[in-house]
Amino acid sequence: MAVPELEIRRITPAQTYPLRHAVLWPDKPLDYVKVENDAAGQHFGAFVQEELVSVISLFVTGPDARFRKFATAPEWQKQGIGSRLLQCIMEEARQQGAQELWCDARQDAAAFYQRFGMVGQGPVFYKGDIPYLRMSLQL
Repeated sequence: MAVPELEIRRITPAQTYPLRHAVLWPDKPLDYVKVENDAAGQHFGAFVQEELVSVISLFVTGPDARFRKFATAPEWQKQGIGSRLLQCIMEEARQQGAQELWCDARQDAAAFYQRFGMVGQGPVFYKGDIPYLRMSLQL
């Protein structure tokens, strides 16, 4: 399937909340998907014909960069949109001088991140009843 025409651009933290909520934690209150330092992050959205279909938030602190709350609407998954968005923030982190990019990945998404060269570190841990694994990549 061809990747749809896509525009990736910066968005506000508030613009990420509906998709974060719907995809990642639909059974929790909306405030659950807000990150304590969202205001310090850089937020990116992937748009198809002005519809926001995927979001990711990047936090760069010196040589370390972390991405959080990566969510793609279910009907737009497996079409290359998340891959393009992840590649975008990898390049953004490099341009800002980061040497390592990491995330807390849901264990069922680990294979996706491995395709980008990310490797698991440490033991599996849980957020609620969902298993996670820290994954990282040297930039």
